[in-house]
Amino acid sequence: MKYQIIGKNIDVTPAIRQDIEKKLGRMDKYFVINDDVLCRAVVRSYTVGAKVEITIFTKPMTFRTEVKDNDLYAAVDLAIDKLEGQMRKLKTRMDRTKEADSLGKAIAYENFEAEEREEEKDEIVRTKSIYLDPMSVDEAITRMEALGHDFFVYLDEDDDQVSVAYRRLDGGYGVIEVENKLK
Repeated sequence: MKYQIIGKNIDVTPAIRQDIEKKLGRMDKYFVINDDVLCRAVVRSYTVGAKVEITIFTKPMTFRTEVKDNDLYAAVDLAIDKLEGQMRKLKTRMDRTKEADSLGKAIAYENFEAEEREEEKDEIVRTKSIYLDPMSVDEAITRMEALGHDFFVYLDEDDDQVSVAYRRLDGGYGVIEVENKLK
């Protein structure tokens, strides 16, 4: 796994880098390691506390977590614990649905246990069909706000591609654009 450690409002010293890489090394056992697996850690320092964002990029899927804590090293530990939890949950879902083929090329499922959950089933509780009208991103955000939703799917009037406008947790809005052309 390749590591990229970035500091915002903090100098990433060799000691910090070494500690983060050592702790992230725990995650190596969960991946089929090759040059395609990149792990990016962004550490931010605030007047009180620190925030760690860890993103692991694999070809079929991206894992991401973000943790704030008063101590940088504790935040790294909590972030790795959250990533391991995400992976256990994914393994449980893949075991149940038998759809692990595409992810199996990047993740070493045999190295972690399935998440233990009480008879709680992940099931689709509602399906909704929509007709996408071409509109601008500003109109999509306006409609999203009017509906009181956190996201809105629309057809971008500029490129006729499906896009998703969403409200970011840290404020502001984001747009997810589809890169592959639809038929």
